[in-house]
Amino acid sequence: MTAALHKLSPREVQDRLDAGYAILVDIRETDEFARSHIKGAQSTPLSMWEKAHLNVDPDTDVIFTCRSGMRTAGACDRLAARVKGDAYVLDGGVDAWAKAGLPVETDADAPMEIMRQVQIAAGSLVLLGVILGFAIAPIWFALSGFVGAGLVFAGVSGFCGMARLLMLAPWNRVKAA
Repeated sequence: MTAALHKLSPREVQDRLDAGYAILVDIRETDEFARSHIKGAQSTPLSMWEKAHLNVDPDTDVIFTCRSGMRTAGACDRLAARVKGDAYVLDGGVDAWAKAGLPVETDADAPMEIMRQVQIAAGSLVLLGVILGFAIAPIWFALSGFVGAGLVFAGVSGFCGMARLLMLAPWNRVKAA
């Protein structure tokens, strides 16, 4: 039998965490978590969910979060299946937590999330291809088509070549402590 996922407001989550009988599991990717997260949250990226080990006391409430609540809503069956009993979701995610005036740990030196970098790079290349296609020669429209095809491939296969390339950029390399 699959557990149910119940929505909790940021204040309700804060109360449960303060009482010490709940853990907060952030399902965003590690680069997103590094940039900002709720203090004490456990990072368990959804992309590694099947391999992840949730070592949770059965008497402890498990509360899942992401940035806005969309990822937790889309993965609620996968999340609930890993919890004995009921599980919970921070309604509105980290964004709602911050909006409620609760503290968020932020590392401004952490690189921008890789998918945002992909969106910026892909959008820039598509725009460049269109501008050059009109201004210089129609062959430049192929650049926009190539980027579009790459995005479709990434969506279908789960492999994003542009993200892999951007991870190698100097600003995305992990700094030694």
